[in-house]
Amino acid sequence: MIDNKLVLGYIGNGKSANRYHIPFVLTRQNHFKIKKIFDIHVRHDIWKAIDGVEYCEDVNELLQDPDIDMIVICTTHHYHYNYAKMVLEAGKHCLVEKPFMENSKQAKEIFDLANQKGLYCSAYQNRRYDSDFLTVQKVIESGKLGDLLELEMHFDYYRPEVPENVREFDPAHSYLYGHGCHTLDQVISYFGKPDEIHYDVRQLLGDGRMNDYFDLDLYYGTLKVSVKSSYFRIKERPSFIVYGKKGMFVKATKDRQEEHLKLFYMPGHEDFGKDTPAHYGVLTYIDENGQYHEEKVPTVQGDYARVYDGIYDCIVNKQPQIITHEQTLLQMEILETGVQNLK
Repeated sequence: MIDNKLVLGYIGNGKSANRYHIPFVLTRQNHFKIKKIFDIHVRHDIWKAIDGVEYCEDVNELLQDPDIDMIVICTTHHYHYNYAKMVLEAGKHCLVEKPFMENSKQAKEIFDLANQKGLYCSAYQNRRYDSDFLTVQKVIESGKLGDLLELEMHFDYYRPEVPENVREFDPAHSYLYGHGCHTLDQVISYFGKPDEIHYDVRQLLGDGRMNDYFDLDLYYGTLKVSVKSSYFRIKERPSFIVYGKKGMFVKATKDRQEEHLKLFYMPGHEDFGKDTPAHYGVLTYIDENGQYHEEKVPTVQGDYARVYDGIYDCIVNKQPQIITHEQTLLQMEILETGVQNLK
């Protein structure tokens, strides 16, 4: 550490590093310092060089740098296993983009190696800190819905050109892997391990084509949590719908952090990622006196930097790891089970 800051290196200098990681780390400069970024071919035509950061085209410059405490892997997930193994064997803490690995066997091996070395290792599950998901938690915990019966989570697109341009099926490049890793982690982090799972994972264009649809039902006693996504929804379904015995809550729009990041409107602006009242969810319920209520719920502020806050607290302040190995292994098992019968 330098000046009580964790020193970071990044593997990958593309969208993942420059959109979903580094802008948030730069809001936590009291706890983190970015020293080096590795890429096979360093270029700055899309993502500008960051002042004070060294760029290199030899990964060993990160692995052998005694100042670097943790390396963040921001590559496509076909490379996650090899890079994570290299990072841990070099004695560095490791944060890996999601999906964490290609299968649960790889994930278990990497976590076993991290435990053996006494190092931090986790997936970058930033969607735990989506504003819509945090708002749903706030509503559930208010008790106004009563006993929970059903929760629906939707992550929809209308991008038919994506599956139409894919001519072969790759389990680790399936839609379930690419987007189920967001929503499934939210479910697992809040509700834990389900009692039972029903899988409906499809290739809408036929066998041998991309997985472009999934609908998973996870059961927790009488509660059913449904995780649904499609590439062929010309109009998105609400981000969240929650039903209880006394009421319901609908959050129509997603967290806006990604929307702002895509516009290069970065963290640090006072209104970054914030909902306006037009984006607020609607809570409808019957109170203890039998009175009907319908009200807008101000959105809880999301912040992907909270993943890094948790890492700092774990490594430096010896607090429990928030994104646990067990949660990630469960997620990997669900992902690989979901696509195992596709061809």
